[in-house]
Amino acid sequence: MIFISPFLYYLYEYSPDGDVWKTNWFTITSNGYQDLYISFWMYLSKTIPLLLLILWFLTCKHWWYHIILVPIAMYAFQLANALYKNSLKVDEIEIYWLIPIMMVVVPIVYLIRIKLFDKLVLGIDLKKIEAELDEYERKEKEDSETDIIK
Repeated sequence: MIFISPFLYYLYEYSPDGDVWKTNWFTITSNGYQDLYISFWMYLSKTIPLLLLILWFLTCKHWWYHIILVPIAMYAFQLANALYKNSLKVDEIEIYWLIPIMMVVVPIVYLIRIKLFDKLVLGIDLKKIEAELDEYERKEKEDSETDIIK
């Protein structure tokens, strides 16, 4: 996929002339763009990075791979806007659709980072800390009970 992506990107160079491409199986229109050349360029300039980002997301083994969902969502919204809207206003309002996704993904990735950083870099084991706190609370409770008895 990575190897053929530059070739796939430049497929728009071979688009037919005119506003409509009609075959026995399908019909493609320019969808509000000047001609098929521009519409194919728009579709491929959104599809190829989207496919590469999805491939990266599926194969990434780093702890931060969920943050790749942000550009995936951006390209998906841009592609949907380019395909389904008969409009020349492309790549303008997708950021507003992306903000809610970022509000969910970014804090989750940050929390994962904090937990991993505490455990691996600082050597902090949260279970040991919780056990120590429980032990401390138990001793405090016992001390307060013995004070009441005295």
